[in-house]
Amino acid sequence: MFKLIRLKKAIPFMKLGPYSGILACILVAISIGLLCVKGLTFGLDFTGGTVIELGFPKSMPPAEVTKILDGAGIETSSVQQFGSSSNVAVRIQPKEGVDQKALSNKVFNAVKAVHSEAKLIRVEYIGPSVGEDLVYGGLVSLSVSLLAILIYVAFRFQWKFGTAAILSLVHDTMLTLGVFSLFDIEFDMTVLAALLTIIGYSLNDTIVVFDRIRENARIMRNETMPNIIDLAISQTLRRTIITSGTTLFTTVALLIFGGPMIFGFSLAMTLGICFGTFSSIYVASYSAILMGATRENLLPPPPPVMDEKEIDEEEDEDE
Repeated sequence: MFKLIRLKKAIPFMKLGPYSGILACILVAISIGLLCVKGLTFGLDFTGGTVIELGFPKSMPPAEVTKILDGAGIETSSVQQFGSSSNVAVRIQPKEGVDQKALSNKVFNAVKAVHSEAKLIRVEYIGPSVGEDLVYGGLVSLSVSLLAILIYVAFRFQWKFGTAAILSLVHDTMLTLGVFSLFDIEFDMTVLAALLTIIGYSLNDTIVVFDRIRENARIMRNETMPNIIDLAISQTLRRTIITSGTTLFTTVALLIFGGPMIFGFSLAMTLGICFGTFSSIYVASYSAILMGATRENLLPPPPPVMDEKEIDEEEDEDE
């Protein structure tokens, strides 16, 4: 049978645990700082506003539409090609005292004055209250997901491993958000969906490693916890590389060829897979060691010891 990786002995991953832990803490701290200072560039899904889609008979560069609207004194949030190179979506942030219908007509008339063949395909308006509801719903969905994961992993393994799994998921989420904040990439509902997908993807990889750690803990009676973890990660490394590699290939293809409408989604997925693979190997496992997880934590509870009276009663029942 073909094997991608043949390992004769375990790779000492946990020897780099302290260094990887410091690196992860620094990156998370930088991400939190960016989110506090710069924040996120929320899309119209969260802030509300107007989306105006214009159609042209031939390819239309968004930069040209932006130049036309700037000349007309119309401040836009973004101008992107939508669906095809001949369709352009103009996004405008909401402003108090501005009639949205009149604003959309102004945009269309400004473009039509230069390109008479332009057509108005659709106009959508998202109110600020809807955007606030989406922000609240997004935060609740993330919080509930993390809480449910903590309960599940703590029940299946042990609370130290459950907390370690949550720390790795927080690491993945915060680093992804930090990149979006650093480069002012628009954060919309598709990116939120990608974050929830990342949480599930990273958790699955972490559970696979934790399962193998538990199996090894019941067999390797005289080994230390770092050695047990090293062997578990080495045994699941082939599966991790194949799974992450094939998924990453798809997300990178979407990132390059998917166009601007799904750029945020594909970027978040690509970053999340990279960060999730790293955290499954180092952050989750090493965090469990730091919290004092031991081999005994993963062993099944011993059978109850019966006193002489209970033994006599059981023998009587057998007779």
